[in-house]
Amino acid sequence: MTALSSTLDPGSATHTANQDAMLAKLDELEAEHAKAIAGGGDKYVARHHQRGKLLPRERIELLIDADSPFLELSPLAGWGSDFAVGASVVTGIGVVEGVECVLVANDPTVRGGTTNPWSLKKTLRAQEIARENRLPLISLVESGGADLPTQKEIFIPGGQVFRDLTRLSKAGIPTIALVFGNSTAGGAYLPAMSDHVVMVKQQSKVFLGGPPLVKMATGEESDDESLGGADMHARTSGLADYYATDEHDALRLGRRIVARLNWRKLGLTPTAAEPPKYDEEELLGIVPPDLKTPFDPREVIARIVDGSEFDEFKPLYGGSLVTGWARLHGYPIGILANARGVLFSAESQKAAQFIQLANQVDTPLLFLHNTTGYMVGKEYEQGGIIKHGAQMINAVSNSTVPHLSVLMGASYGAGHYGMCGRAYGPRFLFAWPSAKSAVMGPQQLAGVLSIVARAAAEARGAPFDEDGDAAMRAAVEGQIEAESLPTFLSGRLYDDGVIDPRDTRTVLGLCLSAIHNAEVKGTTGYGVFRM
Repeated sequence: MTALSSTLDPGSATHTANQDAMLAKLDELEAEHAKAIAGGGDKYVARHHQRGKLLPRERIELLIDADSPFLELSPLAGWGSDFAVGASVVTGIGVVEGVECVLVANDPTVRGGTTNPWSLKKTLRAQEIARENRLPLISLVESGGADLPTQKEIFIPGGQVFRDLTRLSKAGIPTIALVFGNSTAGGAYLPAMSDHVVMVKQQSKVFLGGPPLVKMATGEESDDESLGGADMHARTSGLADYYATDEHDALRLGRRIVARLNWRKLGLTPTAAEPPKYDEEELLGIVPPDLKTPFDPREVIARIVDGSEFDEFKPLYGGSLVTGWARLHGYPIGILANARGVLFSAESQKAAQFIQLANQVDTPLLFLHNTTGYMVGKEYEQGGIIKHGAQMINAVSNSTVPHLSVLMGASYGAGHYGMCGRAYGPRFLFAWPSAKSAVMGPQQLAGVLSIVARAAAEARGAPFDEDGDAAMRAAVEGQIEAESLPTFLSGRLYDDGVIDPRDTRTVLGLCLSAIHNAEVKGTTGYGVFRM
C-alpha cells in the first residue's frame, strides 16, 4: 500500500482555531455524558449503595475482563426529552471471558429502572447489534417494568424485546439474564425468554403480578419471596438456572456461563497492525467550525488507518469523493470519504462501482461524512444526477458487507442516504461533536420557505411582509440549527454515540472486531441500476 503524506500544519493558526473549537464542543459533550453517569442523582445512588447493591456501570466493570475496553452505546439517549440523559439503561459491547458480548444494564437509580420510550429504543438497538453481529447478549436486570405514564408508547412496541430474545436464541446467539432485583409484570418474560438465568438470593423478584395485584385478583395473601424470589425459582418453579449468594457471585456465574459457550468467531482473524504515522491528537484541528469550509478527508484517513497506508481508487476521477483500500487494526476495509461536500454524477458512479468491488471481495466499508448532498441545477439535472445518485443509493442499500459510518462534518439531504445514514442500516454509526445532519442547511431551508412564501404572495397579488419573513427565517434557522446538532440526533438514537475524534481509530477497531464474530459476505445482486 501507499503511505499517505500529510500536509497538515499542527502549528498553524487555522489548526489551532479548529482545535480550540473542537475542544469546546468536547467539554460540552463531557457535561452531558456526566449526566448519564450520574444516574438518578446523589440521593438515589447513595440509597442504592446503602442497600448493598452495585450501580449498573459497577456491575459491568466487574463482569467484563480486567483492563478490557467497554464500548458504551447511545449514552445520550433521551437527551432533550423529559427523561434522564441515558434513558435509565446502559448498553454497550464488552469482552467477557475473551468473548465480545452486548451488555444491557438497567439503572435502578433512575425511576426504579423503569422502561420509557427512549430506553425501549435503546434496548432494541442493542438487541439489533447483537443479532446483526452475532454477539451473545447479557441482560443485567433490575427494573420496575414500564414507565406507566408513558405506557401508550411502550406497551405495543415493547413486545419486540421479548420477540427478539427468542429470535436470538433461534439463531444460535446465546442470551443470558443476570437478575439483580425487580423483573416483574411483562418484564418477567425477559429472564423467561433468555437461555441462561442467574438470580440473586433475597434480591431477585420475578413474578407476573406482585403481592398487591395477586391480592386484588385472587384474594390470596403472599409475599415477594414466596411469589417470585430467587430461592423459590431455584427450588420450585425452575426459572432460575443458577442461584447466586450475592451480586458478586452472580457476576462470577455470568462469566462462567460465557466461558462454557465454546464461542468461536466466524470472520477474519486480523493481521498485525502498525499504528498510523501521524498523531491522533491532530484530528482535533482538521474540521473547521464553519462546515462550509472544506477539508481534506485524507488527513483523517492518515490518522486512523494502519501505517497511514491507503491505496486510493480512481484518484483522478470524481474528486469530491475519496475512495480506497486500507487496514484498520489489522482488518481490511474500504473507505468512502467526502472531500468537497457536494456529490456529482462522477462521484456517485465511482461510489457505486467501489461498493460493488468491496462486495466482491467481502470487505467492510467505512463512510466518512462531510456532504451537503447531491448537486442541483439545470446542467446537473439534465446530466442525470438523479439516476446517478440513485445508482449510489441502490449500491449502498443492497450491499451486504458490514458498513460503518462516522459523521465528521455536514451530512445533509440525500447525501446522508448515499453515505449510509441511519436508515440504510450501518452496523455502527458514530458522530463527531462537529457533525450536523438535516434535510438541508438551516440557511438554505429557511431561504426555500421564504421564496415559496414570496411567490405565493405575488400569486395572490398581496403585499409581502418583509419583517414577518425576516422573523420567520430567523426562527426556522434557529430551529434547524438546534435539530441538526449531534446531541439532539444522538438523543433520538440516530447514531450510536458522539465520540472524541481522537478515539475514532479505537472505536472503529472495536466495531470491526465485533463485526467479525459473524461471517462477512458480499452480495452479487443489486436490483436494477438505471443507466
